[in-house]
Amino acid sequence: MNDWPDRRTGDRSERYGRGSASPQPEGARSMPHIQRRPAQPRTPQRPQVPPQSQGYDDRYQDGGYGNSPEPGYDSGYNTGQVYGSGSGSGGRGGGGRRGGGDGGYVQGRPAPDWRRRIKLGALILVVAVLAVSISTYFWADSKLKREVDLSKVIERPESGDGTNYLIVGSDSREGMSAEEKKRLRTGSAEGKRTDSMMILHDGSNGPTLISLPRDSNVEIPTFVGSESGKKFQGTGRQVKLNAAYAEDGPELLVRTVEFNTGLHIDHYVEIGFGGFAKIVDAIGGVEMDIPKAFKDKKSGADFQAGKQTLNGEQSLAFVRTRYAFAGSDLDRTKNQQKFLAALASQTATPSTIINPFKLYPTMGAGLDTLIVDKDMSLWALGNMFFAMKGVTGGEGTSMNMPISGSVGGNLAWDKAKVKQLVQQLNNDEKVTVKGN
Repeated sequence: MNDWPDRRTGDRSERYGRGSASPQPEGARSMPHIQRRPAQPRTPQRPQVPPQSQGYDDRYQDGGYGNSPEPGYDSGYNTGQVYGSGSGSGGRGGGGRRGGGDGGYVQGRPAPDWRRRIKLGALILVVAVLAVSISTYFWADSKLKREVDLSKVIERPESGDGTNYLIVGSDSREGMSAEEKKRLRTGSAEGKRTDSMMILHDGSNGPTLISLPRDSNVEIPTFVGSESGKKFQGTGRQVKLNAAYAEDGPELLVRTVEFNTGLHIDHYVEIGFGGFAKIVDAIGGVEMDIPKAFKDKKSGADFQAGKQTLNGEQSLAFVRTRYAFAGSDLDRTKNQQKFLAALASQTATPSTIINPFKLYPTMGAGLDTLIVDKDMSLWALGNMFFAMKGVTGGEGTSMNMPISGSVGGNLAWDKAKVKQLVQQLNNDEKVTVKGN
């Protein structure tokens, strides 16, 4: 029976253990490469050495001569190891190549660490958002025109709870071309005057928007000139409210409003004709529900009743019209409140805020034409904007300053109601006073 791995035939004694003619023992011979049988796929097996009981010749233990072999003597007997470079068959320890022979160690590419990749991706996204937000903040902050110095206003009332903004719409034509003035029907008058004035109170009981008719009868108090620094003593002079702005600008207007109301103004915001129209066009128009059709040649208004989207030109005509209404300036202020609340509501939407193609033109159009006080921050301006949106959100109140009659053709405020209104605002209470 042939028990050798390479299936060779012949007498083992003829090849191994037999000495040569030389008195020295025959040197060890290297075995030829042995072709191994294919192993089972999952249970690699090593070549088996024939046991002694199956033909193993005891005489080879002593070198074939009955004596123990000399130290270092190699009989050449294969004990089962595979000789060679290990390439090709991929045996145990043979390089670990994928797709090796039987018993090969398959070492594949490590599986991707998805948890680490997700964390890295989230980190990159956060950094990108922060970078865009910070750059946008500084860009927008640089656009603000902080030209009004409220520190020049003297004898100011104490601050109450909440924040009070004086919002002014002026008839400034600054930056408008001759074609734009003609299209928007603004005329070409030099300088600027106030076309609308409002107080916006932002507090814990919801925002309150109070219109101050430009024809309101007020007293010009003692004040310090914003340019000259000279002190002008009050004489009890009675004028229309918009005359204070025309006389010495925003600082005197703030001083006059505070003196006649007793309400502390925290921030001042002003926008001209051109900027107003650009903001509306930047957001794609403002949808309004006009209850009754009206026309006005002076402002260029020509509106039908019902829901419609107004562009910049139409919006400016809408908020300027007063001669078409029986209540004149009082009706105009109501339309102004309605429009500004709709403008804020339709601008502060996800479709505008997360869309850079709408956000940046809108911010650019608005910030380029806004004039604010020196202490105004973007955060405070944003709060004002969202408070304006909340006026029509069910939590806010809009009203005109309470009127008791007229004085020389000017509208006289109801002093008792004004005092109660200011007290509620200072205490940040729910406003219960009714305006006109």
